Amino acid sequence: MTFDRHLVLDQLGGWRGMVDASLPTIAFIVANGIGGLTVGIWAAVVAAVLVFLLRLVRKESIQQAISGLFAVAVAVVIAARTGEARDFFVLGIVRNAAIGVVLLGSLLVRWPLVGVVAEFLAPSHLGAMSGHRLPSLRNRLRAQPAEASTGAEAGAEREPDAPAEQHWRDDPRVLRAYGWLTVLWGGVFLLRAVVQWVLYLRDSVGLLGTSSLVLGLPLTAVELVVTLWVVSRLHRHRAEEPAADEPGAEERPAA
Repeated sequence: MTFDRHLVLDQLGGWRGMVDASLPTIAFIVANGIGGLTVGIWAAVVAAVLVFLLRLVRKESIQQAISGLFAVAVAVVIAARTGEARDFFVLGIVRNAAIGVVLLGSLLVRWPLVGVVAEFLAPSHLGAMSGHRLPSLRNRLRAQPAEASTGAEAGAEREPDAPAEQHWRDDPRVLRAYGWLTVLWGGVFLLRAVVQWVLYLRDSVGLLGTSSLVLGLPLTAVELVVTLWVVSRLHRHRAEEPAADEPGAEERPAA
């Protein structure tokens, strides 16, 4: 089975997807504080369904909306069965801990997962991000639905990416940078899990909700900015290396 990285990029929800994913949690926190667990559960479910329907009406990608519905459904079932509002956050705590462990574990085998994902979505040897020329998320969000319908046709016409002369794992600088980025992402996931676990043990539902939001979208935004900056430098580093058969690679005669 082959994977089209352009298709994966088209399926990412961008900032709107991240905000949509936060809405059910916000609804649960507010409603639970006002009317109790039952009201909070129904508010989270309604918010998740509305997000799904809104994206469906707008003919946007519903992949994240479906994932959000599933996550909310599991969280709601756990909280409803135990009768404790804090259990709404159990799935998130376990998920953050698991992702953090997997990310940091990938360093042990010298396959930093941030590098694996980054090289799949935007291979550094192509140098596409070397000048920070990233597609505007705002423009992507404003794109007409008709453009999405022609995405498959456009993908079929794309030429395959040129193969790399050197694998990214064989470049010490690239491997080291992806390693530190993996530490960053893995550490943040574990930080979320630890902070929320402490608050879970204290049964601080309000702080659990607040921490999930504060350590969610804002912190992820900072991570993305740092990651894009580092990746752009890696693209510049690899793109500026002249090939052996190019004129720039020839040794200049001594003066």
